[in-house]
Amino acid sequence: MTWSFSVGRLLGSDLRIHVTFFLLLAWVGLRAYSDQGWLGAIENIAFVLALFACVLAHEFGHALMARRYGIKTPDITLLPIGGLARLERMPEKPAQEIAVALAGPAVNVVIWGVLVLLGAWPNFDTLDTIDTPVADFMTRLALVNLFLAIFNMIPAFPMDGGRVFRAALCLTMDRVRATRIASIAGQVVAVLLGFGGLMTGNPVLVLIAVFVFVAANAENQDVAMRSVSRRLLARDAMITSFERLSPDDTLTTTADAVIRTTQHEFPVVDTQGYLLGFVTRERLFQVLAEDTPRSTSVREIIDTNIPRVPLTTGLEAVLDSLHKGAAAVAVCTAEGQLIGYITRENVGELMIIKGR
Repeated sequence: MTWSFSVGRLLGSDLRIHVTFFLLLAWVGLRAYSDQGWLGAIENIAFVLALFACVLAHEFGHALMARRYGIKTPDITLLPIGGLARLERMPEKPAQEIAVALAGPAVNVVIWGVLVLLGAWPNFDTLDTIDTPVADFMTRLALVNLFLAIFNMIPAFPMDGGRVFRAALCLTMDRVRATRIASIAGQVVAVLLGFGGLMTGNPVLVLIAVFVFVAANAENQDVAMRSVSRRLLARDAMITSFERLSPDDTLTTTADAVIRTTQHEFPVVDTQGYLLGFVTRERLFQVLAEDTPRSTSVREIIDTNIPRVPLTTGLEAVLDSLHKGAAAVAVCTAEGQLIGYITRENVGELMIIKGR
């Protein structure tokens, strides 16, 4: 995820923090300082850090349960609105998806139970003083963990409750239709959450609503794309009519190609037709903004980390490579000569053509 950085690895996953997380800490600290002074600011920041440690434990609950089914979690990112565990894929068997979805809230329930055993006795009246030191630290933390478990079980796809809802629907219908229904339900809940956030002046709730709405739509599209992609091969989706660049072409030549065509990616090939890499519009604009001499050759700015597949590769495998951040996937002969390439955009166009 952009605007995030790694702080190390834990239990096989890369732990990342989004830079906006520090904006949350600053906002909490300044607000508490204006009302309660330095001690209040320190305690509130410590509470937020403890809360996000529980959020991290929640995400590792998902990750460790997914690992039982052979699914890796490349990274977990902490955001101001919570955590995001990026699984390689979601299990498609309903029972497995339910188990993975419930593992996160179960961790919060366990934390709540441990804190209660240690002396915390939360009640819902504590909600009114959750951001003040009126209630003791453990009581506030226990209540928030209980709230997290309940909130995450709202059937708003792709939240945990929404995934359980989708998995339950999959018992009686195909996965694409179940995802569509769960996504619509999630977007309805997101609108209600957003309205509630606006009425109460809660910006975090509004952000969560926006995230749920957008993520539900994205998940629906992804499942539909994968359903179609299982029946297609790389040759069915590749772009075969495109403009190539040579490694000796200059930035000026590349800029002319950008203006002259609608391409966003330009393959760079040698005189034998072998792929050397790709130059994207974004990369070109970046180097031009840095006042790089226009006479610079494209060989100095190409992205060589381009996955290469044969014509008969399944389109679902191509989608996996695109989801991992590749600008494009090159379709090549066994010798490495470029035949065509595939982008996420033209896969989406193919889905429309196929009725998805």
